[in-house]
Amino acid sequence: MEPFKINIPNGPKVPILLSSPHSGVAFPEELKGEFIKEKINQPDDTDWFVDKLYDFAPSMGITTITAMYSRWVVDLNRNPESKPLYGDGRIITALCPTTDFFGNAIYKDNRNEVTQSEVKRRVEQYYTPYHRKIQELLTDLKNEFGKVLLWDCHSIRQFVPTIHEEKFPDLILGDVDGTSASPGLIETALVGLENSDYNVAHNHPFKGGYITRSFGKPMENQHALQLEMSKLKYMKDDELGYDSEKAEEVRTVLKNTFEGLIEALG
Repeated sequence: MEPFKINIPNGPKVPILLSSPHSGVAFPEELKGEFIKEKINQPDDTDWFVDKLYDFAPSMGITTITAMYSRWVVDLNRNPESKPLYGDGRIITALCPTTDFFGNAIYKDNRNEVTQSEVKRRVEQYYTPYHRKIQELLTDLKNEFGKVLLWDCHSIRQFVPTIHEEKFPDLILGDVDGTSASPGLIETALVGLENSDYNVAHNHPFKGGYITRSFGKPMENQHALQLEMSKLKYMKDDELGYDSEKAEEVRTVLKNTFEGLIEALG
């Protein structure tokens, strides 16, 4: 199986690429037996249904790339050299995690780490192809339009005390403290998101993961933004099932935001 899926626009193409690196739930056959079966039947740290939430994008001319494998195989939004993204004491799972966000073991043997040789293999087989494809798609769009925006799509449980002591805001826009995108695009995104009933935060407690940090090069007309959102905004109260009614409200805000961004990129 390919490590990612591409959805090409079915409307007039625009210079926006959506990335969903954490909505995959598959595990390679050679690894399935190493994980706790109950855990991988429903991997808790998954950005559940994010690809479904954004499935309107192709009709707006937006290209999408979605990871197929679980972040427990290899986390596509971590630094490939395992350098920490934050230094505030929060728990940050590894490039190849051995626990979930709550510190619970995900491997049968309760291992504390994945061997370096195995990490290298997973990076080569699953991580690098995803990142390489993102850059290929961005380059193609930039060559066609002169500029391009990568929007990295994420979601998280409303409350994860190992990461943040309080409940997360509804929507969190990350631009690495204003360095991953132009001020105009950042402002346009914030206006679109804030034109809603949601609580919108900016760069706290998330400012963008490795994807946003590595692909955001506004001086080269290649911009990147990350949107993190509380799962309760589009999922049922148990944060397990998709809630179409809730999701439609979020989708409306996202569509309006992208309309503004498309105009700003024009």
